[in-house]
Amino acid sequence: MDDPHQHHSHDQPGRRTNWALLGFIAVIGFFLFTEHRAHLFGILPFLLLLACPLMHLFHHGHGGGHDDHGEQSKEDRP
Repeated sequence: MDDPHQHHSHDQPGRRTNWALLGFIAVIGFFLFTEHRAHLFGILPFLLLLACPLMHLFHHGHGGGHDDHGEQSKEDRP
């Protein structure tokens, strides 16, 4: 039977590759952030302004289904 705690040699290269890739992405992300921080912070107000229309596009409302916009229905009119 296979021991679940036994490490197979063919699993190690994949794990090393994943860790190396993760480290590489972290280093690149760090340098991109530190070198381009002025660009990122300069565009931040525009991203906040863009968030408003995007929120209205993707927000589906609270409670939903009210199409009358406060008008009385035909049955409720005198």
